[in-house]
Amino acid sequence: MATHRGFLLAWLLLLGGLSACGSALRTSARVGDTETGAATWYGREQHGGPTASGERFNMYALTAAHRTLRLGAQVRVENLRNGLSVVVRINDRGPYTRGRIVDLSYAAAKRIDMLQAGVVPVRLQVLGEP
Repeated sequence: MATHRGFLLAWLLLLGGLSACGSALRTSARVGDTETGAATWYGREQHGGPTASGERFNMYALTAAHRTLRLGAQVRVENLRNGLSVVVRINDRGPYTRGRIVDLSYAAAKRIDMLQAGVVPVRLQVLGEP
């Protein structure tokens, strides 16, 4: 019963996150589509845990979580504060906090110099779909 409740709660959170997306990119995004919003990062606490793609999260890989883009999509993430960018592969779902559009791995966040800030404005551009 507890497992069923956990699954139901996760499903409701996913639906809530999808409905809160507003202008978020959809799973049918095309190469060149862009989205602007806030990015966060995750690392040590999730390192080794499961991702939506079924692989283990590796904080040292250039990966990210997005609510709606297809798993495996390649995305350029540009830090709008400093112009640095990184190309990541979407392998997880999230973030589920209003206004945030992507969670970057530690390595990706380090590449665009956002570790200290924690949350920065970014522009995503879809480079490829799986």
